[in-house]
Amino acid sequence: MLNQYPLWKYILLAVVLFFASLYALPNLYGEDPAVQVSHRTKSLVEEDKLLIEQAIQQKDITIKSTELSQGRLLVRFNDTEAQLIAAEALKQALSKQYLIALNLAPATPDWLRALSASPMYLGLDLRGGVHFLMEVDMVAAIKRLEESMLSDIRSYLRAEKIRYRGVRRDEQGLHISFRELAHLQQAAEELPREFGDLQFIENEESLTIDATLNEDAIKKEKKSALQQNIITLRNRVNELGVAEPVIQQQGSSRIVVQLPGIQDTTGAKKILGATATLEFRMAEGSRADWLQAEKSGRAPLNSTLYHERNGDPVLLSRRVIITGDQIVDAASTIDTQNGSPAVSIRLNSKGANKMGETTRDNIGNPMGVIFIENKVETKKVGDTITKRRTTTKEVINVATIRGQFSNRFQITGLESQEARDLALLLRAGSLRAPVEIIEERTVGPSLGRDNIEKGFMSVVIGFCLVLIFMAVYYKGFGLIANVALTANLIIIIAVLSLLQATLTLPGIAGIVLTVGMAVDANVLIFERIKEEIRNGNSPQASIHSGYEKAFSTITDANVTTLLAAIVLFTLGTGPVKGFAITLCIGIITSMFTAIVGTRAIVNYRYGNHDIKKLSI
Repeated sequence: MLNQYPLWKYILLAVVLFFASLYALPNLYGEDPAVQVSHRTKSLVEEDKLLIEQAIQQKDITIKSTELSQGRLLVRFNDTEAQLIAAEALKQALSKQYLIALNLAPATPDWLRALSASPMYLGLDLRGGVHFLMEVDMVAAIKRLEESMLSDIRSYLRAEKIRYRGVRRDEQGLHISFRELAHLQQAAEELPREFGDLQFIENEESLTIDATLNEDAIKKEKKSALQQNIITLRNRVNELGVAEPVIQQQGSSRIVVQLPGIQDTTGAKKILGATATLEFRMAEGSRADWLQAEKSGRAPLNSTLYHERNGDPVLLSRRVIITGDQIVDAASTIDTQNGSPAVSIRLNSKGANKMGETTRDNIGNPMGVIFIENKVETKKVGDTITKRRTTTKEVINVATIRGQFSNRFQITGLESQEARDLALLLRAGSLRAPVEIIEERTVGPSLGRDNIEKGFMSVVIGFCLVLIFMAVYYKGFGLIANVALTANLIIIIAVLSLLQATLTLPGIAGIVLTVGMAVDANVLIFERIKEEIRNGNSPQASIHSGYEKAFSTITDANVTTLLAAIVLFTLGTGPVKGFAITLCIGIITSMFTAIVGTRAIVNYRYGNHDIKKLSI
């Protein structure tokens, strides 16, 4: 017979539909309001779980369930009111080492979770939150590397006892000047072996050596700056206590940060975009020398003039003892001697060794702490928006070294909120290069719910209209197409859930478009069958010819659309990419259900019968 399928094809279809239904099922169970608790330095254990449960139960709050997994505890509640009260209770009961984040946890049954079946993630436009697109300042990253090289060259020349006049940096690179030709020639021979990332050009007439970074070093630094900034931003987001954040690279110099549930845009921007760090340097000279330098406007050799917060001048050595990069932990605390806010610092081994050696050799001498912050100031004049980057350096603390210390000490002279913010930034690490927020979107949770409802209604209305049209226009064959259309929608949702894709409003638009396109293949097949009947062919021959002859047309139409969707996915960003993903999946599944699925039902219904007329 022309229209019969072997048994294995029916079994394949049944298996595909069974697993698609299974993995699409978690999306029907909704979400539970929950509080996610983690620790900054360790994984939570059963003792922590008991402590957290007791703190919540003391507020007479009913806990729906608790889950301890991957070192984090997820506490579920019956409503959002209980969730908010519990989160506030935990913030009061637990130490600041615990991170508390509000979350919406999928209410998937245990038996489905045991099969790794999870619902799709919801994007910010459906869930609410903040979206940032950040641009990394690569010029500043290269400048920082050159300044680091400048300091290393000075140290190397001193260590090798090569006398030099000065080392400076400008927009053209590094410039090393000498008093004698012999010293220049010695440096020109030694420096290329020690600093392989630099290209050196000798100028014997002016007794200088010019150095610039080579292309490989520049590419490596840009890549490293981007990756380090992503790590730092991820640490800062963890400190903010955001559940399920999205932090990912976009292009060669941009980073996307999405914070579900966060509505305080200003606070988030302040923490994410801040490039605050610290430098520790020894003070030079006496207070009289500081006043003289302020009066003359000139600092002695190897010193730099800074100002304290009260405006007083202070001379600090150009040599940096340690920077914020060597800080491994920081916490806001209270100074026991005077009761003022302070930041407790702990250094890594390298920083501890440097600090230990410096404080041992400088007991009785003052040391200064410089707070460095980079900002982007935006100014609008008419329709023109100008942006200017500024760097603020101020001495927040000058204290006399009373004894040797290495890896632990305190910084005082800060306000309460300032101490907390500085501790957070130092814990999370310093950004390798400044970042500028070039795009910002905020979606409220109520708007997110409204988007979900309208998106769901658009799918339902579009789906129902297509079902009605197919049933009325193609009769029995239209009902068969409707079964395939329903299966197609289930398979799309199952694939998105298996991929743990993030569903956004454009993604819903892609599903609605797919619903309309899914019947396009059936329309081509059914019209071809009707044409074959009009040509006088038998119903069985018409069915066979309809599917065979329409196949190439269906394939061409879907492949061209699939290519366009792939281009959108490759070149698009954010919402465009979400639309392209659902469109790609929908095209593939609709071809499967329209060609294989409907053919199986048609063959089962008509293949074994001697029929005179088709319901089409």
